[in-house]
Amino acid sequence: MQAKNGSVRHRMYQCVENLQQSIIEALSHIDPTPFVADPWLREQGGGGVSKILRDGSVFEKAGVNVSSVYGNFSGALQNLLKVEASQFYACGVSLVIHPHSPKVPTVHANFRYFELYRDDAVVDSWFGGGADLTPYYIFDRDCTHFHRTYKRAMDAFSPSFYPDFKERCDRYFYNKHRKEARGIGGVFYDYMRPDAEKGADFWLRFQKAMGETFTEAYMPIVARRWRAPFTDDQKKWQEIRRGRYVEFNLIHDRGTHFGLKTDGRVESILMSLPPVVRWEYDDCPKDHSEESRLVEVLKTPKSWV
Repeated sequence: MQAKNGSVRHRMYQCVENLQQSIIEALSHIDPTPFVADPWLREQGGGGVSKILRDGSVFEKAGVNVSSVYGNFSGALQNLLKVEASQFYACGVSLVIHPHSPKVPTVHANFRYFELYRDDAVVDSWFGGGADLTPYYIFDRDCTHFHRTYKRAMDAFSPSFYPDFKERCDRYFYNKHRKEARGIGGVFYDYMRPDAEKGADFWLRFQKAMGETFTEAYMPIVARRWRAPFTDDQKKWQEIRRGRYVEFNLIHDRGTHFGLKTDGRVESILMSLPPVVRWEYDDCPKDHSEESRLVEVLKTPKSWV
């Protein structure tokens, strides 16, 4: 299943490789701790490169991974995606950043592409991705900046994209068992299939733009907050809220499930989990506190633009 030069999957993989490099360069401007490259191969087909930063000066853990995997479609995967195909191909870049400071939000983003095959012919293909912010303390200026930056980038392609993809994000990154959002959202889209109106070239340009928007949306927030002092209690609150992040990724996240059902590399799949997490029994923040404000914001989707 080798990709031909100039094919959609070849161009998309070039895009995600370039995004990995440019995002790491942007992160390194504020935290010079080196990323360690961990290349890997998937026995059933394909592989990738995980690049991980651990215990930096600003980021407690950061991972920016690329993958390009292919193989036979299992029955479990057919049921997961609800499609009939004999083989699949998937590539993408995925990142999660967990800062030291509870004043700096965790952030997640990924940009991906899928192809499905029957008898070596492509029978389906789609693009997906997005970026979302998970703060531990609400700073309206930061939340607004993140959303406005992605809205501006999406408006260049269609004014309908941001409101649609923002709503999808609010629905998707939701801990149903907790009845609260994972964070303050962002944008999320999936199953964007090329058609006569918006072909593969359109979606490739869109993916490239969304990936390049990430640093513009996130890095000013980091620069504004990472030096702010914080207390041990605020760090404890960050670790409690990280527990909610873990719960979502292990219980609800389709990307995690897809990776595990396709025999993906466990270390890369679980790279998104924070290094230190806390679960406190029946923890409730004090009324009218900054911690309680976060919980209130997460109960109902909010317009940030």
